[in-house]
Amino acid sequence: MTDESRDALLSGYRRFREGHWPEARAEYEALAADGQKPHTLVVACSDSRADPALIFDTAPGQLFVVRNVANLVPPYEPDGHLHGVSAALEFGVKVLNVSRIMVMGHAHCGGVNAMIHGAPADCQDFVAPWVAQGAPAVRRVCEACPPEEVEQVAEEAVVRLSLQNLRTFPWIAEREAAGTLALSGVHFGIADGVLRSLRGPGRFEALD
Repeated sequence: MTDESRDALLSGYRRFREGHWPEARAEYEALAADGQKPHTLVVACSDSRADPALIFDTAPGQLFVVRNVANLVPPYEPDGHLHGVSAALEFGVKVLNVSRIMVMGHAHCGGVNAMIHGAPADCQDFVAPWVAQGAPAVRRVCEACPPEEVEQVAEEAVVRLSLQNLRTFPWIAEREAAGTLALSGVHFGIADGVLRSLRGPGRFEALD
């Protein structure tokens, strides 16, 4: 950690303690005593420009957030291997009993760009095989797409793919069918701050 980043983080912590903490202390104490009861599990990208808690202006305890490169959800595969996203989904659905799962993509996603053009040469150990999961879906929708639309169309395709893969988890599909769990997809525009929502199988539409 550099001195600059360390100072920035410590300064932020001090602002939190001096400004936010006194106002929210009772809320944090209740969360500590009663446990968390988030209403929504958000699958989002690790990108530093697209923070779900900030975008949705939520309070502590409201969102259970799972972040990774390109907001990808792999398909259900209980093979005994290590699956971080799947473990978080299982905990959020079965233990926390969330009522919604939202997949949030965003503009200018480096992970989606790697699906289109390939992962960086020095990121072949983990990034390359991770983004390879989404590459076929991305390339399929981009084949007949105008060059200026490729990036956004690809990002939307990954949101759809993750929603499709969510439904391969039996305990997610069962709850969705029963009406106790809703799935949704959104796309955040970094430059304009606009959130666009997937309407059924159709296009993404800007929210008011």
